[in-house]
Amino acid sequence: MGEKYARYREENEVISLIRKKLTCSNAIAGLALFVALGGVAVAANLPKNSVGPKQLKNGAVTAKKLRREAVGNRKLAPGAVSAAKLAGGAVTASKLANGAVHSGALANGAVINSKIANGVVGTNKLGNEVVTTSKLAKEDVTTDKIKNGAVTGAKLGTDVGPFAGSNLHSGQTLRGQFAVGGASGAPIWTAQSFAFPLAEAPKAEVIDPATATTSNCPGITGASGQNPGAAGGFLCLYVTSKANVAVGGVTVPGVALTRLGFAIEGNAEAGGPFTASGQWAVTAP
Repeated sequence: MGEKYARYREENEVISLIRKKLTCSNAIAGLALFVALGGVAVAANLPKNSVGPKQLKNGAVTAKKLRREAVGNRKLAPGAVSAAKLAGGAVTASKLANGAVHSGALANGAVINSKIANGVVGTNKLGNEVVTTSKLAKEDVTTDKIKNGAVTGAKLGTDVGPFAGSNLHSGQTLRGQFAVGGASGAPIWTAQSFAFPLAEAPKAEVIDPATATTSNCPGITGASGQNPGAAGGFLCLYVTSKANVAVGGVTVPGVALTRLGFAIEGNAEAGGPFTASGQWAVTAP
């Protein structure tokens, strides 16, 4: 009994000593330590996806807290990265994927001459028919900018030329004058060559007198009367003057009518010399 009493008395003395040492500040410090340790334990055991954008205060996530390549294209909302949010020189050519910058992604006027380096835009980077005449300033294309052989006959319109060695363009007309004459007797021939050959030989009609016309030979027009006409694929001879020429005495022999030129045959009506002259026109078929 004495032993139990002594133990009870010893325990009461310890409790009394603790009560004497326990103050308000000690209690608060102990509580703070408990909360702090408990908060760490709670934070360390947060369930997955429990912290979202709403739980983050403004400025909580800085660039230094993001690992490299943590933010990719798929994690950016449309329009999230604007020009105002990019530092000068932040986007370089090495950071752009092939095809990332196309015409549909460029604002009007975004690419101007001062932003294009010399030699950046080559012919291999231009689409078909990209550079049209309406996009060229006056006198932009000069002879020193055209390489040898760049302009061929196939690249010229039908209103240009023809040039030496090429055929008369379809629908174009050559014009000239003729004269034939000589003494009576055997028929007289005279030859005429076209300045430019035709693709094929034309058909010939002789208009005598010149005031007569046909559907293929519409006559001589112009204020000076020096503009003979011919339909496509036809050679028209208009006899404007003659003397002592037989009826039908001016003809174009078929054997002498080619795509290169023609011959005129003249015959006298009676004894003595004869003459015939006029104008001709040929139109390429």
